[in-house]
Amino acid sequence: MQKNIYLLFLTTLLQISFLSSFAQLTKVRGVVRDAETNEPISFVNVTFKNSSIGTITNTDGEYFLESREYYDSIILSFVGYKKQTHVVKKNQFQEINFLLEPNVFELDEIVVLPTENPAHPILRNIIANKEKHNPNKIDFYSYRLYNKIEIDVNNVDEEFKKNRLFRDFQFIFDYVDTSTITGKPYLPIFITETLSDFYYTKSPEREREIIIASKISGFENASLSQFTGKMYQDINIYENYQSVFEPGFVSPIADFGLMFYKYYLIDSSFIGDKWCYQISFVPKRKQERTFRGDFWVNDTTFAIVKIQMRMAKDVNLNYINDFVAEYEYAPVDDSLWFVTKEKMFFDFNITDRSTGFFGRKTTSYTDINLKTPPPENITGLNENIIVKEDALISDMEFWDANRPMKLTPKEKQIYDMVDSIQKVPIYTTFEKIVSMFVMYHYEIGKFQIGPYYKFYSFNEIEGNRFRFGGETSRNFSTTYQINAHAAYGDKDNRFKFGLGYIYLFDKNPRVSLEMQFKHDIQQLGQSPNALTEDNFFTSILRRNPNYKLTMVDDFRTTFEKEWFQGLTTKFTFNYRDIESSEYVQFQNASATDTVFYSSITTSEITLNARYAKDEKIVRGSFNRLSLGTHSPVFTLNFTAGLKNILNSDYEYYKVNLSVEDKIHMGLFGHLRFIVDAGKLYGTMPYPLLKLHEGNETYALDRYAYNMMNYYEFASDEYLSLSLEQHFQGLFLNKIPIMRKLKWREVVSAKGVIGDLSDRHQSVMDFPEGLHKINKPYLEASVGIENILKVIRVDAMWRLSHLDNDDIQKFGLRIGLQIIF
Repeated sequence: MQKNIYLLFLTTLLQISFLSSFAQLTKVRGVVRDAETNEPISFVNVTFKNSSIGTITNTDGEYFLESREYYDSIILSFVGYKKQTHVVKKNQFQEINFLLEPNVFELDEIVVLPTENPAHPILRNIIANKEKHNPNKIDFYSYRLYNKIEIDVNNVDEEFKKNRLFRDFQFIFDYVDTSTITGKPYLPIFITETLSDFYYTKSPEREREIIIASKISGFENASLSQFTGKMYQDINIYENYQSVFEPGFVSPIADFGLMFYKYYLIDSSFIGDKWCYQISFVPKRKQERTFRGDFWVNDTTFAIVKIQMRMAKDVNLNYINDFVAEYEYAPVDDSLWFVTKEKMFFDFNITDRSTGFFGRKTTSYTDINLKTPPPENITGLNENIIVKEDALISDMEFWDANRPMKLTPKEKQIYDMVDSIQKVPIYTTFEKIVSMFVMYHYEIGKFQIGPYYKFYSFNEIEGNRFRFGGETSRNFSTTYQINAHAAYGDKDNRFKFGLGYIYLFDKNPRVSLEMQFKHDIQQLGQSPNALTEDNFFTSILRRNPNYKLTMVDDFRTTFEKEWFQGLTTKFTFNYRDIESSEYVQFQNASATDTVFYSSITTSEITLNARYAKDEKIVRGSFNRLSLGTHSPVFTLNFTAGLKNILNSDYEYYKVNLSVEDKIHMGLFGHLRFIVDAGKLYGTMPYPLLKLHEGNETYALDRYAYNMMNYYEFASDEYLSLSLEQHFQGLFLNKIPIMRKLKWREVVSAKGVIGDLSDRHQSVMDFPEGLHKINKPYLEASVGIENILKVIRVDAMWRLSHLDNDDIQKFGLRIGLQIIF
């Protein structure tokens, strides 16, 4: 599955078809200016003659129009200017600019008195009636949904065509088209269509989407269909904030819209048999997450009839140069206005001139039902998205009968293009190279070599470490996977190795059995998010010489069961034999004579339960990737040490509960927090206690204490809190010199408090430098993220336990992250 996702990425980069005709679309874009001042004119009405298809110019005087029907001309009109008409060419892209001449009239003297903006009372009525038309406030509904997604390569200029990578693909450049919205040249390369039934209930809040038919150009994997329905792409203008890959965009009809937008009443007219007002909106300030555009609203229900909104052009957002969304609504059962049509356009580029992608989404909503609640056999399904086994349907007759709109000839032939491009021999090589950089492995037949960043590293214990490993690919099996590695250090002259196996009984919901044995070094007291010690980047980013590595024989077997989407349990048996070393010694001086232990042996079982309501998951062949959830994530662990099992020396019990969440705060960005608490029962040596997660590298680790050393603090009961506030440029956007850099502010604070009983020293002495934490440990940071779009730098201060040896009171940490 993961390979197919990256194959999809590669295909969108390379797949261009043998297209036999241009799309049957008439496209017009341009700029409207004042003939005398040459200044752009906003809010000019631009329509195809004898049609209801129209738009208004934005604050830069720009407009764009498209139609599948043929109209021979466009008409421009605006109060105070002479009307103009211009002929358009059928089924072509054309750029038509206008110079409007002022209409001069002599008027008697008039007195203008201050009054309220006429758009504001209408906006207040819209806000007062929002709940009546917000689909999330309805008790239940269902509908049939048709979704079409298209992807284009953009900025296809002469330099792009001459790239050596496309030497064998020159035939693709015969059919370059031009975007009406941006004016950029592009090549349509990918299309997918999905037909699904969508169900919603408010109490309990549940969403279920049954994908009944899907057609994806170039792919025969039905699991990809889960990303082409509604659930992964959803905007509801009646909510105060919208998500455009990142939350925090203020809706034009937000309750507090007047704080962010200027509104203008520019027209009124009948739409069908409903009298409506047209209101335009523009942002009040630069770089805030806002839109520009206009909407029509009914004069009696104050429901939105249609809206076009475009991302403000200077928004502090990465990789998305432009975004346009259009919605049309219609009354259902003579009461609620429900969305019937939706169009989205994304322009993905690292820079405005670099090669990137257009994403287009067209959605139709039919068979809307507000009277009948969804049946229990639908709402009772464990998964939010269910793809039927026979959902992949390529029969064109089926789609011609079921899609609510016809495809253009170009769209139809995109399906044929994929097979043609994949037959070019060099395509397979491109696929492997892209997969290697994204998956960190290079595929050779039935095996994958890697990860490549672990081939070489160095540390104080092993010296130069050389590692070679890999795993079987899905070409070997889609049910089970074998992995192995071997490593050698030229300083300790010891071989290390590992061997593992995973078997999938079921992929959805997931049921799996995994076994892994490693004879290798480990860093105890390291966070699960930290760079592993055999990672090359750990070696070069280390801030202290690391003598605290330990050789461990580690056998682990885990049975995992996903009960329903969001709830997963794991049952794990873990055997470990931890060796002492010159630097990490195991001894007990409380006895008559000091006793030295060569190793610690322990066997334990762990029950883990994790609950994340409505979590969105990408299911790979053997792994899963969380796309997040709007709800808190709860994790519970219970561990029991089993004495005398496989020579285990200790009996103990551990319980741990953590809560993690991301709270969206609108204008103020978002807040991440983690609360973690635990308690240990029994008597055990210090390596089995809670060794609080230190970080002795310059790499930023969200789940560690970045100013704490390894083996610095331990406890047998503890409570910790981590807070991280991302302001998304709230303050820096106000500074002109900083605005262009699009840097963003982030502040964080972490603390932990706990206790440690002296009884554990009866088993083994605590090493020098290991402290109790009954006085809170605190650290804080102020940082800048989005440096060059991917770099984050934090200045960190340690606020307590400042008398401990070999510590840093202040330090800089750097991280790499992909954020929108």
